[in-house]
Amino acid sequence: MTSDAPIASRSPIATPHGLYRLVAIAEAVSWTLLLAGLAVRAISGEGAGVSVGGGFHGFVFLAYAGTAVLMTIHQRWRPGVAAVAIASAVVPYATIPVERWLRRTGRLDGAWRLEATDDPRDARPLDRLVRSLLRHPVAFAIGAIALVAVVFTVLLVVGPPGGR
Repeated sequence: MTSDAPIASRSPIATPHGLYRLVAIAEAVSWTLLLAGLAVRAISGEGAGVSVGGGFHGFVFLAYAGTAVLMTIHQRWRPGVAAVAIASAVVPYATIPVERWLRRTGRLDGAWRLEATDDPRDARPLDRLVRSLLRHPVAFAIGAIALVAVVFTVLLVVGPPGGR
């Protein structure tokens, strides 16, 4: 027996909450790798762990910030909520309690909005752009990863603040 009813996706990124949670956890894992690398360097003098952990952390940090911006537009967060979400990546492991707070307060509720509604905010250019990108998730993901990679590479070339 077949049905025309949509099948719920089991993908972790099938909902705004799922994507945000995945990236928040990845950010916490990246902090663990960076801090472990720093500990190894302090104990043994070996800095490879910092290079690997720091590189991974930097990339995931940018991905998390991009995800927070996407959620700000899609979920229509106020600037203060967006600032808390983005700033949480600066404090080790803070993305996890912030994700829980956002979920508990309903700021990650709902499905992806792929079509415009009668809401006048749906006519805003950023809302239209986000809906268009979300209707093409594979292309959006590839483009987002490429953008993060370009920003990451530029930051690597520029170097750390204050030089080496």
